[in-house]
Amino acid sequence: MDQAIRRKLRRITDILWAGGVTNPVTYIEQISYLIYLKLLDEEESSRELRDRLDAGNGKRLFPDQAERFRWMKWRFFSGNKLRDYIRDEVFPYMASLVKDEPQVAEYFRDAVLEIMDPNVLKEVVDELDTIDFRKLGPDVKGDIFEYLLTHLGQSALNGQFRTPRQIRAFMVAMVDPDIGDTINDPACGTAGFLIDTVDHLLAKYSEKPQEIPIYGEDWLEKRGQNLAEAKKAIPNLQTYKKGAGEKIPDWGVLEASIYGTDVSRQMMRISMMNLVLHGIGKARLKRANVLSEIGGQSEDDLNRRYKVILSNPPFAGVLPKESIRQDLPTSSKKSELLFLALMMESLASGGRCAVVVPEGALFGSSNAHKSLRQKLVQDFEILAVVSLPAGVFKPYAGVKTSVLIFRKPVSVPQKGKAATKKIWFYDVKNDGFDPVKIQGGVRPETPEKNDIPGLLIAWGEYKKSNFQSPPGVETGPILDPGSKEPKCWWVSYDTIEAGDFNFTASRYKPQIGEKVPDDDPADLIREVMAIEKEITVGLEKLLKEVETVT
Repeated sequence: MDQAIRRKLRRITDILWAGGVTNPVTYIEQISYLIYLKLLDEEESSRELRDRLDAGNGKRLFPDQAERFRWMKWRFFSGNKLRDYIRDEVFPYMASLVKDEPQVAEYFRDAVLEIMDPNVLKEVVDELDTIDFRKLGPDVKGDIFEYLLTHLGQSALNGQFRTPRQIRAFMVAMVDPDIGDTINDPACGTAGFLIDTVDHLLAKYSEKPQEIPIYGEDWLEKRGQNLAEAKKAIPNLQTYKKGAGEKIPDWGVLEASIYGTDVSRQMMRISMMNLVLHGIGKARLKRANVLSEIGGQSEDDLNRRYKVILSNPPFAGVLPKESIRQDLPTSSKKSELLFLALMMESLASGGRCAVVVPEGALFGSSNAHKSLRQKLVQDFEILAVVSLPAGVFKPYAGVKTSVLIFRKPVSVPQKGKAATKKIWFYDVKNDGFDPVKIQGGVRPETPEKNDIPGLLIAWGEYKKSNFQSPPGVETGPILDPGSKEPKCWWVSYDTIEAGDFNFTASRYKPQIGEKVPDDDPADLIREVMAIEKEITVGLEKLLKEVETVT
């Protein structure tokens, strides 16, 4: 994304902010409406061209009289006429396309134009009109929306904030989705995990994928370095890959494999636009409460099983018992346990899951906590517990979290045998950002201290062994004095069972022994006796002074 487009986007957000649309979720949703209308207009122009070349099917988004709803027909309106026409004519038409364009209709269902100042609306329309999205690749269009979403990183409204890219990137890398895998995020928010999955697949099926720092391409420009120079200066710089995906065998298969759900209609619109601008126009997104018995899911939704699940679900709520789905393998009313149970239930045989969980879910002593962890370790194979820094979600939340990585065995474990034989733990103390400081509303970058690249290297070694030989030491014996603090370690199922199925990394972290002093014991005794003698002399002197006074 070049500087010109970045300036346009900055101007649009500044205009909306000055015009009273100050909730980042709201103004991203409002911009999404207008971008979608511009995209649909450009798509109609492309269909017209294909028809003239006898390469189209004659199907139009704006047939006959409906052409008046196209962007190009009303973009020159101004004042109340512009505002009222978009609100009262264009939006309702888009929502009416249930039969011909169901995805468009769903997007504009219940849509409300909240840019009430017609002059502000006109300025935003004029700025967007100068962007020709047809000439931009999905990478640039995706960057446009990613830029807008950075504004959500400056706000946590109603608990809505984005999972940091560095966390999403390593979770996607660890489960390693492939073409043909069905991929789901049951609490998708802005679709960050789904977008990162698409990027992962495009890079995987590209001749020359591009490596990008987690801080973005602008970060390199500000440093005045290329990637090779930055990696030389910072050997453990965390990066992710993007590519054109020219080797993907069937784009339709990729689009049809992306599933996401969220309870918020605003979030669903934002996530849909995010995917559309990243080239995924037919993802299976749905507004629903996946934990509720009456949450809006169909029988197909309830029965579908996924090969890959990636999520950072909300974990601050308690649901009424009467509302909770009866098919979930837990009696808890806590959202963090319900989401974990949902993912266990939704995973296909051979499927794998990476999910952010609060630390309490790993050590909670209630029957619901323990029974769910016991089921997880016995019926599923826990591959890793990645302990995250307490500050990873600051400034919005300071709760300590971990990432659970597990998979569902292809065959059911033998009766009395647990699917999990060993659990591997990795301690991430620094995720590339300061775990304590907050400057300007964000955590300062600390790329040279990032533990995540080391995690991925160790994970690669573990994966090569078919997850039979976890890196690091087994917990138990005290390490020799002077040993380096371990980054990773593992425990056997028997140890986990004896520990009441506690999955907390710190509980099992190997301890380093104290170095035995080299001093002669006799010399130490003499030193103590000398100190005691000095104390006795001092007390005798103090006693005489007290007796003299009395």
